[in-house]
This record gives sequence, structure tokens and C-alpha cells, in this order.
Amino acid sequence: MPPHDAAVAGMFGRIARFYDLLNRLLSFGLDRFWRAVLARKALENGGMTALDLAAGTLDVSLALRRLRPKIIVAALDFCPAMLARGRRKLEGENSLRVLPVVADAKCLPVKAASTDCITVAFGIRNILPRQAAYAEMLRVLRPGGRVCILEFGSGRERIWGGIYNFYLKAILPGIGRVISRDKTAYGYLAESIRAFPTARDLEAELLEAGFTSAWHQKLTSGIVCLHVAEKA
Repeated sequence: MPPHDAAVAGMFGRIARFYDLLNRLLSFGLDRFWRAVLARKALENGGMTALDLAAGTLDVSLALRRLRPKIIVAALDFCPAMLARGRRKLEGENSLRVLPVVADAKCLPVKAASTDCITVAFGIRNILPRQAAYAEMLRVLRPGGRVCILEFGSGRERIWGGIYNFYLKAILPGIGRVISRDKTAYGYLAESIRAFPTARDLEAELLEAGFTSAWHQKLTSGIVCLHVAEKA
């Protein structure tokens, strides 16, 4: 595993048991709403197979299942500890139709043109180079398939008059550090958001990668953006 991937996987492994709690706390509970919007948008074009990349503790996988109970979701993440936490949520039909697999988004163990939609929630920032992941997404999507990427608004833009930027720099890392007891994890989170491309720049990346259309929708005044890209 490349050094960057190993470092990120190790970091998420250290905070896995606090991950859901911190998601709710740091987003003031909005993360559930954002993921529900992501799932609805991903399923707009129909289909019965989904690939949830950077699946973490499986919240998006389960959101997809709530909307379409018969769908099969392959839930892939390169951090085993995160998937292990997610497996605890799987009961009944979910345990049969959500399939957690440890895998790298840049080298997917998935057949070409085999999935109807792909979701990535708050994970594309952690994948480098992103272009390798885009290429794999295009490979495994069926024609007309859709990728939906949920990501924080870039720290390069002033959101809420700079309040969001202040929150990223001064508040989020401290709360994350106190609860998770990890000195680096939420500092990394804040820095990766500040350095992330703007919504327009990410659209350009997706089009350059080979998607035939790409657009975005701002959620909560742009604190989060939902990016949608489609394969020809």
C-alpha cells in the first residue's frame, strides 16, 4: 500500500470507534440528511446494483437499501476497522444485500460495466491520485451509470462569511482531538478540506476523466456539495 494510503487507513483505523459519534456531533446531525440526499440522487436513474466507495461504517450503503430494499450494495473501503464497525449495523436482509469488502478505490475488484451507480461520501479527498479512482469508476459503471460524490465545500471558498473556514481551522480539530484522543486525525480532516478543489474545479476533473456530464448541488449553503457525473 502506498505511504499516503497506509497513513490514511491507519488514521481511520484509530478513530473508527468514534467515527459515527463525531460525524453527528461535528455536523450538528446534518450528516444523516446529506447522506440521504446522496442516496436519492444516486438512485434516480434506476438500477439494482450499487458500489459504495469509501463506505466506512456503511451509513450510505444502508441509506441506499432503505430507499430501494432489493438493491445489492458492494461496500468497499481500504480501512478494515471502519468496515468492521459497519458490519455491526447489518441485520436481516441487509446482511445479505450489503457486501463489505476491503479494497482500494484505485484498483477495484469489480467487473467492467457491472454496476448502475457509485456513491462516495466524504472519501474522495482521501484518495490520491483521484484520477486513478475516476478511471476505475468509469470502468465498472454500466453505460448511462452515475457517480455521486458527497464532499465538504472547499476551504478555498468563504462560506457563511468565513464562519465555516474558522470552524475548520479552530474548532473542528479541537473537538475531534478531545473525543477521539487522536492528535492528528481531525487536523488532517480540516487541512484536507481547506486544500480540496472548488466545486467547479472538481467538475472539470470529472469531465477530463471521461465522464460526459458533471454538475453539483450545494447543500446547507455550500458547507457540503453533492457532485454528480454520468458515463455515456
